[in-house]
Amino acid sequence: MSETTAVKKPAGKKPASGRGTKKTGSGSSTSRSFRAGLQFPVGRIHRQLREGRYAARIGAGAPVYLAAVLEYLAAEILELAGNASRDNKKVRIVPRHIQLAIRNDEELNKLLSDVTIASGGVIPNIHSVLLPKKSAKGGKEGGSQEF
Repeated sequence: MSETTAVKKPAGKKPASGRGTKKTGSGSSTSRSFRAGLQFPVGRIHRQLREGRYAARIGAGAPVYLAAVLEYLAAEILELAGNASRDNKKVRIVPRHIQLAIRNDEELNKLLSDVTIASGGVIPNIHSVLLPKKSAKGGKEGGSQEF
């Protein structure tokens, strides 16, 4: 009889798999986010829709659509906030820039009207009644502020 030797695997070492590793071979799978051309995680959104018990059944297209909508909204807000930061001569987006971006855009302001952004501040606005009145060029008005 011949004796077979067992190949021992190193203890505590797991095969490299998961995020950041490339799969080789014909059995390589592509993520639903990659197939849809999205950055937002379709699989994670699908899991959260199922676990949230929003409906008894969740279709295959629902998380793709929701991921696309969320990605679009995030990109829109980040683009406007980046423009606001550039207007203020800054390179980093801070909550103030996000606040300015949302409140200066009519549709985003309507969508996020009841949202409070921490450290966002307020939109600079002076009511027209509070502004000083413009006097006529030729005549004196007799106002108390003139000397």
